[in-house]
Amino acid sequence: MYKLYEFFSSGNCYKVRLLLNQLDIAFERIEIDILQGESRNPDFLSKNPNGRIPVLETETGQFLAESNAILFYLSEGTNFLPTDSFEKAQVLQWLFFEQYSHEPYIATSRYWISILGKAAEYREALKQKKAGGEAALRVMERHLTEHKFFVGERYTIADIALFAYTHVADEGGFDLAEFPAIQDWIERVQEQPKHIGITQQL
Repeated sequence: MYKLYEFFSSGNCYKVRLLLNQLDIAFERIEIDILQGESRNPDFLSKNPNGRIPVLETETGQFLAESNAILFYLSEGTNFLPTDSFEKAQVLQWLFFEQYSHEPYIATSRYWISILGKAAEYREALKQKKAGGEAALRVMERHLTEHKFFVGERYTIADIALFAYTHVADEGGFDLAEFPAIQDWIERVQEQPKHIGITQQL
C-alpha cells in the first residue's frame, strides 16, 4: 500500500489525496506536522532531503517528493494524463506554471494568513505577493474563458494541480469574484467523480 507523508492543510498534499481517491488507490496517511518541525527531523529527511511535504512512499519502498511529480507518476496510463505527446507537454506546462507563477503567491499568502494566522506580521510581504497571484489568476481566467479545462477539454492532473490552491485563494486574501471563468471551472472540477474537499477526511 502507498504511504503519503503529508500535512493535512497543505494544498500540495491535497492534490495527491484527491488524485489517489479519484483513482481508487488505497493509501495510508502519515501526518507530518511542519509547524512542529517534523519535516526537518532525520527520519523524514532520509525520505526527502529537501525537507518538504508531500512525500509518496511506493509499495516497493521508493520515495517520491514534489506534489506535481507525484501527480505525474500516479496518472501515467490513466485518463488523468493524455497519451498525445503535445497534450502531455501541455499538462507539464501548466504544472510548471502552477509551481513557479501561482503557488509561490497564492499558496504562500494562504499559509501566512490562514495556517500561521500571522497576516499582520506579514502585511508588507503579502502586498508583494498580491500582484503575482492576481497575474496568475488572470492567465488562468483568459484560458478558461475559451476552455472548459486546461488541457484537451477534459479533466487532467493539470486541473488538479491548479485547483488545489485556487479554490481556497480567498484564504490567502484573493477575491475570485472578478474571475467568473475560474469560478465556473471550480464548479466543474468539484462535479468530477470521487471528488473530495480539501478538509474532507477519508
